[in-house]
Amino acid sequence: MPMAPRQPRRVRVGWMFLSASFILVFLMILAPAPFVIDQPGPVFNTLGTDLPVWPANAGGSQQKVEKLISIPDAKTYPTSGSLDLLTVSTVGNPQQLPSWAEVIGAWFDPSKAVIPVDVAFPPGQSADQQNSENAQLMTDSQQDAVAAALNTLGYDFPQRVMVAQVIPKTPAAGVLKAGDQITEVDGHAVKGVQSLRDEIGANGADKPATVQIVRDGADKTVQITPIVSGGTTIVGIGASMSYSFPIDVKIRLNNVGGPSAGQMFALGIIDKLTPDKLNGGQRVAGTGTIDNEGDIGAIGGIRQKMFAARSAGARWFLAPAANCNEVAGHVPDGMHVFAVKKLDDSLAAMKAVSSGGNTAKLPTCSGGS
Repeated sequence: MPMAPRQPRRVRVGWMFLSASFILVFLMILAPAPFVIDQPGPVFNTLGTDLPVWPANAGGSQQKVEKLISIPDAKTYPTSGSLDLLTVSTVGNPQQLPSWAEVIGAWFDPSKAVIPVDVAFPPGQSADQQNSENAQLMTDSQQDAVAAALNTLGYDFPQRVMVAQVIPKTPAAGVLKAGDQITEVDGHAVKGVQSLRDEIGANGADKPATVQIVRDGADKTVQITPIVSGGTTIVGIGASMSYSFPIDVKIRLNNVGGPSAGQMFALGIIDKLTPDKLNGGQRVAGTGTIDNEGDIGAIGGIRQKMFAARSAGARWFLAPAANCNEVAGHVPDGMHVFAVKKLDDSLAAMKAVSSGGNTAKLPTCSGGS
């Protein structure tokens, strides 16, 4: 019987090389990549329960529902709409890296960010250690949010700036110690950690700062000459806040860490303690750290959080002004972003939204005034 002619040797070798190349590329795509992927995470309504509003719970199983913010010993008022706090989910960790296929796909998705694993998880710090640190940051941010909200509403309560740690071989070493309360710097009252930073910066590194403290119940005055480190004037302490709140505010949010929900916690508390609906019944989302003096600070993952907010249906977004360089040019269609530095800025934005006022006159991340 007639037989098909054999292909030339060079053709057979070419096909074998091409097949091997496809297999090699396929295996490389499935191989772990030294990156992790940040993507939009669940969205929680601070006016609602501790269950996420996005993504929707597809399982249909019964879950215990509790209010995210509850204030049992004060008069509260009905709320509507939402004041959404936002999260970022990280795909991968040093022990389980995403594949190159996942990383390549994320590079072309504007809602995701590809980050070197050593940046997301610094060497020497385990995932468990990072989770524990983020959990503590969340706890601290909740306390600061309560303080910011109650200060805005006119409550009077003790707020103490405490020395949490003293860094060895710095000006504060041997002068201050953990547990000291700082009340004044150069005759100016210190009401919060940011106030302390501002006063140290105003003193400068060319002369001693006069620091009034309370140690073991007794007033004491010490002299510390700051230094400049990394472009910042410091004395070499870690400071924290201690509060004695006049009312009990409970915040329940499981399995979420970090300090970036502070602003939205504060707004949620204010909305519950005031008769008017802060957001006018609309869906508002936002992010940002907060301190007891109402200063709103920068956070990470803001682009992913804007996409999460849009998926949840938010039209209005409160962004820290310090994040504007990451926001400008990346705002999802149909969303209006306010740039806020203080809690008062956020309240002004909410007033404009709820009343149908001219929101265009408020600061944005695209240069609005």
